[in-house]
Amino acid sequence: MLNSDQTELDLPPPRSEPESLFSGRAPEDSGGLGLCPPPRGSEPGDAGKKELQHLSREERRRRRRATAKYRTAHATRERIRVEAFNMAFAELRKLLPTLPPDKKLSKIEILRLAICYISYLNHVLDV
Repeated sequence: MLNSDQTELDLPPPRSEPESLFSGRAPEDSGGLGLCPPPRGSEPGDAGKKELQHLSREERRRRRRATAKYRTAHATRERIRVEAFNMAFAELRKLLPTLPPDKKLSKIEILRLAICYISYLNHVLDV
């Protein structure tokens, strides 16, 4: 509640609830929001864990995935996966005969050409 001589600009900016939950520690200025510092002798991450215990497994998963650390790790894994995928297509492309040999092919063209080439090789073996 504001005093008659206070304005909203005098108040500290409000903390978002997810930010305080993920920090693993109680905010320095709880501002009467019902967030209490952890009891003495407890681990720094205990307060965040206790606040998250009432959430469903899916909600905890969503909140964990919303962290910057998780997003950067996921982006790194995805980049490695895509690079491996592209390298596999490049290796397959080297095995396929085309005219001209250096013609740029899309991934779907590489797959279709590989299917045709495999069926051709099967036909050659059968004859």
